[in-house]
Amino acid sequence: MKNKTLTKELKLVESMIKQDINKEKIISNLYKYIFKSNGKKMRAILSLIASSKKKNKNRIKLAAVIELLHTATLVHDDVVDDSPTRRGIKSVNKNWSNSHGVLIGDYIYSKAFIYMVDIGNNEILQELANATNDISQGELIQLDAVHNLDITLNRLKKISYFKTGRLFEASAKTGAIISNASIEYKENISECAKNLGILFQIKDDLLDYAEDVEIGKPIFQDIKEGKVTYPFYFAYKNANLKQKKQLKELLINSRNIKKNDIKLIKNLEGITSTDKLANQYYERSVKYAKKIKNLNIREEMIELANTALNRKK
Repeated sequence: MKNKTLTKELKLVESMIKQDINKEKIISNLYKYIFKSNGKKMRAILSLIASSKKKNKNRIKLAAVIELLHTATLVHDDVVDDSPTRRGIKSVNKNWSNSHGVLIGDYIYSKAFIYMVDIGNNEILQELANATNDISQGELIQLDAVHNLDITLNRLKKISYFKTGRLFEASAKTGAIISNASIEYKENISECAKNLGILFQIKDDLLDYAEDVEIGKPIFQDIKEGKVTYPFYFAYKNANLKQKKQLKELLINSRNIKKNDIKLIKNLEGITSTDKLANQYYERSVKYAKKIKNLNIREEMIELANTALNRKK
């Protein structure tokens, strides 16, 4: 990251999160384990960039709230998906149990809300409460989409928005709120971040098919869980009856995926069509970034869009 100030601020965010030392050993052990590995912190970065127009003592606390909310959703996701790893290490549910995962996720959520109350801004509280509700909706909608071959592209986009785009959007929006920014700035940076988040999710779906990349989770995990993500959706849409039958069987009995199965999805333009969709959201994100008058913030947002489009993990 080019911005040294942003790098320093991120370290302050990490310190604030890690300073929670609970006297209960089990809680302390779980909490330290979860925050031992540092993720990309894209949402916290968005919050810091969006709020950088005006220095405010609560900016760091707000970015910490965003990171706590995101981490809580990840811990819960691992339980729902029965995921064995997170960021290259054993997930909480595998190292301890599903019960531990659910409860420590709740603990992290509540920590975020304690910080939100400390900040004391009702508009921020409302936005983040609504975003958290939408994220939960997204997870439930995705559960309903498992093994669902009739799912529409609009439904997949809705899942991407609720699951990922929504917190990106809220991160930027609340950052703008805390800096008392103009309505125009708030709208532009929120829309930029929303499209950036959806792009991020689309790339996640693509990386699940990247056999030569270390992404911190097992490859083909989505398809093993019966999730119809963008590459599978586009491939199924382009398939003939025989190929549709093959793809349907793959989705239902997906524990032993063969290279030919993935080759079929690639041959049916599942990957290239998803790439095109990713580029559409990249262009939308950049379009709104270019409307931001502050040159530094505009450049930071465009850099984030470039990073999201070209990321390999």
